[in-house]
Amino acid sequence: MAVVTLGASRNWECPNCSETAITAADVPNRFHRCGGLRGLVAPMVRAGIRAKVEAREREDYVGAELVQVDAAGRPVMSVVTTRDDGMDVAVFAPCATGKRD
Repeated sequence: MAVVTLGASRNWECPNCSETAITAADVPNRFHRCGGLRGLVAPMVRAGIRAKVEAREREDYVGAELVQVDAAGRPVMSVVTTRDDGMDVAVFAPCATGKRD
């Protein structure tokens, strides 16, 4: 008789919106476009883990750089995930532009 074993799964949730997901247990992280962070791509956290996910606005001069903006048009430099055991940061680096003569 053949035995079918189902792979382990991992549940994800977002502390800022109602988004949830289920992935294979070996998937290390999960990102989504978060309605609670005005449309920014933000990480989800494992279900049951206390965490805070927040967007950090860019505080320096933008100039002619191409930067990540949220749905309100505000420039964002990073999304920070803070948990009891540490923190992670997803950085939105600006893109440089140039001209060719």
